[in-house]
Amino acid sequence: MKYRSLGRSGIDVSPYGLGALMFATRMGNTESESTAIIHRALDAGINLIDTADAYGDSEEVVGRAIKGRRDDVVLATKFGLPTSDEPNHGGASRRWIATAVERSLRHLQTDYIDVYQLQRPDPDTDMEETLSALTDLVQVGKIRTFGTSMLPASSLVEAHWIAERHGLRRPRTEQPPYSLLNRGIEREVLPVAQQYGMGVLAWGPLGQGMLTGRVRRGHQTDVIRAQFNSVFNDQRRLGAVEQMIQLAGEAGLPITHLAMAFAISHPGITSALLGARTMDHLDDLLSGMEVVLSEDVLDRIDEIVPPGTDAGELDQAYVPPAVARKHLRRRPPAERSAA
Repeated sequence: MKYRSLGRSGIDVSPYGLGALMFATRMGNTESESTAIIHRALDAGINLIDTADAYGDSEEVVGRAIKGRRDDVVLATKFGLPTSDEPNHGGASRRWIATAVERSLRHLQTDYIDVYQLQRPDPDTDMEETLSALTDLVQVGKIRTFGTSMLPASSLVEAHWIAERHGLRRPRTEQPPYSLLNRGIEREVLPVAQQYGMGVLAWGPLGQGMLTGRVRRGHQTDVIRAQFNSVFNDQRRLGAVEQMIQLAGEAGLPITHLAMAFAISHPGITSALLGARTMDHLDDLLSGMEVVLSEDVLDRIDEIVPPGTDAGELDQAYVPPAVARKHLRRRPPAERSAA
């Protein structure tokens, strides 16, 4: 296993990380099944585990699974998404961060978190407040470093500017979506992250399951249709999947190996998070860890989904307030009528 520097954090991580969303018991696995998958990944050399406080009981499952091996694990978790219906149980305020970190430490049964990440941008909280609270957590030893997830490039620049101006710690990681189907971050996010020495943990390298070979045009299951209708019936995405499957076959690779090898081939990507739900899924992905794609294959991928573009829209993409909030893109009726 060749480990990679997580930006300028001084931490080394494996090129594949283990995403822990599927380890929440509400996702269908028993805790013993999830624990076995975690141990198998660690035994294979994966040292990064990424979870979140909004993943149900995933933190608790992970915490119990890594007992006795904590010092060998780069443990990452996230905060920011609502964890209840209470109005202040989410976001990036100092008030919530102080509460959320204690809950995560308790759930994970650890004294410290290696990488603490803001799971989504919080436009209602001043960035300086968030960075100040996270800086304090580093200084008291509750977290080792911190980062962000789904931040636009402009917000990453703002965060580093604020940190420098106010003498605060800088965010050292970013966690964006990245796959054969979603390459939009190549345009601005990855160059900015590289410029500021940020490690990048890519989530969704299998395209939310579309790059597993189990989702084909005209062959989606009823369960998939019910849960992911808009994504798994996007004809542009389905067309790109068919072309990628054909390319993988010509290259003598399973589509999963093509997808994961692509995700870690970009120099701006530190680690790709695989979300294995079963031991068979994990073993398949582990068997492709040494795959290196040729220039010809990478060129063919560029022809199917050009660099810096997305094949269809990712349903979990971050939509900024300027687009999502109607009052920010429409003048009040009185002003419109006056015009």
